[in-house]
Amino acid sequence: MCRHLGYVGPTRSVHDVLTAGAHSLARQTWAPNDMRGGGTINADGFGVAWWGNEGQGRYRSTQPMWSDPAVNETLPSIRCGAVLAAVRSATESMPVETNACAPFADGRWAFSHNGVVRGWPDSLEKWSEQLPVRDLLELEAPTDSAVLWLLLRHRLREQDPIPALTSLLRDVETTAPGSRLNLLLGDGHEMWASAWDHALSVLVTEDMAVIASEPYDDDPNWQSVPDRHFVKARPGHLIITPI
Repeated sequence: MCRHLGYVGPTRSVHDVLTAGAHSLARQTWAPNDMRGGGTINADGFGVAWWGNEGQGRYRSTQPMWSDPAVNETLPSIRCGAVLAAVRSATESMPVETNACAPFADGRWAFSHNGVVRGWPDSLEKWSEQLPVRDLLELEAPTDSAVLWLLLRHRLREQDPIPALTSLLRDVETTAPGSRLNLLLGDGHEMWASAWDHALSVLVTEDMAVIASEPYDDDPNWQSVPDRHFVKARPGHLIITPI
């Protein structure tokens, strides 16, 4: 059920963010520690968004991170101060294609969903009916995560991230109980995330902030986020609060 990671801090290469630590996101592609019954490897593609001096960029692939040459040939040359990345384990019946890989992006935002919406697609029909037709026409892939992104993006037009995420989580829980809804949102300066029936950890210092499905090293300052809690993080600033 995927793994994701968000980073804000000193400028470094995108490759470094993906591969840093003995249990890096790249390693989690084939050796995750806490998938909670949602598969054993994350080999159905990956994606990464970054924010640098020239704005936001993004790369997505249907290849596993370990076999895509761009990881070692292109991403080392891209330097930035913020990254949001995800590796994918596709839910049964959902397509393996580039547009189905997180992060989804629009304007300053990038988004990833780590989990599954139960009863898909019927369980999201009620909320999708509230979307403008234009938004539905922009659906990137027929997956639960892509629809969650449309629903969140629509709310972000009128709400700040925390109320937008809160309302989305509560709505989805009413029609799809038992879903795993670890959501990660970033804008290049700050990150917001939910821990909802799935693993999530956070590491914040004065210089950097990291939100990750699993710690990528043995730094004792990693904090495990309790279930049904929100995280708001940037360098030198961390808030963990019940949803």
